[in-house]
Amino acid sequence: MISPGAPDIPAPLANLKIQHTKIFINNEWHDSVSGKKFPVLNPATEEVICQVEEGDKADVDKAVKAARQAFQIGSPWRTMDASERGRLLYKLAELIERDRLLLATMESINAGKVFANAYLMDLGGCIKALQYCAGWADKIHGQTIPSDGNLFTYTRHEPIGVCGQIIPWNFPLVMLIWKIAPALSCGNTVIVKPAEQTPLTALHVASLIKEVRLLTATVRKMRSPNSTQEALLYLLLHNVPLQVGKLIKEAAGKSNLKRVTLELGGKSPCIVFADADLDSAIEFAHQGLFYHQGQCCVAASRLFVEESIYDEFVRRSVERAQKYVLGNPLASGINQGPQIDKEQHDRILGLIESGKKEGAKLECGGGRWGNKGFFVQPTVFSNVTDEMRIAKEEIFGPVQQIMKFKSIDDVIKRANNTTYGLAAGVFTKDLDKALTVSSALQAGVVWVNCYMLLSAQCPFGGFKMSGNGRELGEYGLREYTELKTVAVKISQKNS
Repeated sequence: MISPGAPDIPAPLANLKIQHTKIFINNEWHDSVSGKKFPVLNPATEEVICQVEEGDKADVDKAVKAARQAFQIGSPWRTMDASERGRLLYKLAELIERDRLLLATMESINAGKVFANAYLMDLGGCIKALQYCAGWADKIHGQTIPSDGNLFTYTRHEPIGVCGQIIPWNFPLVMLIWKIAPALSCGNTVIVKPAEQTPLTALHVASLIKEVRLLTATVRKMRSPNSTQEALLYLLLHNVPLQVGKLIKEAAGKSNLKRVTLELGGKSPCIVFADADLDSAIEFAHQGLFYHQGQCCVAASRLFVEESIYDEFVRRSVERAQKYVLGNPLASGINQGPQIDKEQHDRILGLIESGKKEGAKLECGGGRWGNKGFFVQPTVFSNVTDEMRIAKEEIFGPVQQIMKFKSIDDVIKRANNTTYGLAAGVFTKDLDKALTVSSALQAGVVWVNCYMLLSAQCPFGGFKMSGNGRELGEYGLREYTELKTVAVKISQKNS
């Protein structure tokens, strides 16, 4: 965990004023059609930060109309040089860098993120992802194909159209950029639905988009996903609950067969062999679970440790967890902030109780922390077995479950025995073992002797019910284009 007292991290902004609370459509701010607003809370204090305009079906219809109009053949957006789209994205990255302190403070207040992590990790990741996608804007091209007959054949990667993008509350700013950057780089228009718990940084980014005049629409808290069934051409979701993802994909199929990219979470295995560097494995496994209060889709939430080192690993993992300092995530020296809201807080405590009842050994933590805010004590369970709820369900909280294994074949089988397949970790000094296990694991990302290291260049996504499609890297850009083949008859071809 990054220390908030590090010399290269400034202090959070004091007395932050929220400026943007309206719906953003076609580079303009709008009141909601219904006139309704909803409260946005600070999860560390349970106090209302501000009231935000509540988007509904009528607002979605306005946004779709504007986004479709912006995408019409011959529009300024469609006729813009690809290199100019890249320049605009670079400019947006510069503005986010300019407002980095403000955005990190806002993210900490609204999402409960430890300020240093928000400033260094989240904002740093946003800037890099924007710059990466900006560089791709004029490099998304097709091929010429030596087809049979007197034909000149080539392919084009064309933008899909209006992209509806649903952003989660755990990484509201990072996921916003992961969505809009590749979509705009490829020439699409977008409609963004941030989580109602964490809308503030998205609204500020909308104001920055207005500065550079990119074409986008941000709709606040759409009540019903069915309101957009017929409207959106392409729908992208990140880290929504599995059942919600199923419903949305079903609705897409029943309407206009819109393409849907899903990331639906995980229950990721992290395997530590006896020959691993124990210091490194303990720290990575710890960060892989406890980072951002355990509210990570790739959290190392099924930790398998080889039998011969199990007791030492548990002891040292407990010692590491007990060093945490909880409190206001804006304060210096804080390691853990609150969960996002009461619903998540209570669900985590309920799963902890299930672990106790089902026979897991509670090594530390296990309850609420403090009298105000949605805080959960850092919790470690040992003697966890595969059939327990805490070993099967995505907890999304600071609850580490440590399980024991005896052999490679045993741990591979157990690691893959889940409906999810988002990420995995392997810790060993044996290269053959690392490659063998990595190739056998059913996961979209496998980290070897590290965990939760992501970069804009590398594709990210899941196997099985963790979703479909990829984000980031060249593979992520492909999700935002349609491939067209053009065959032109010519009088004679020459090799």
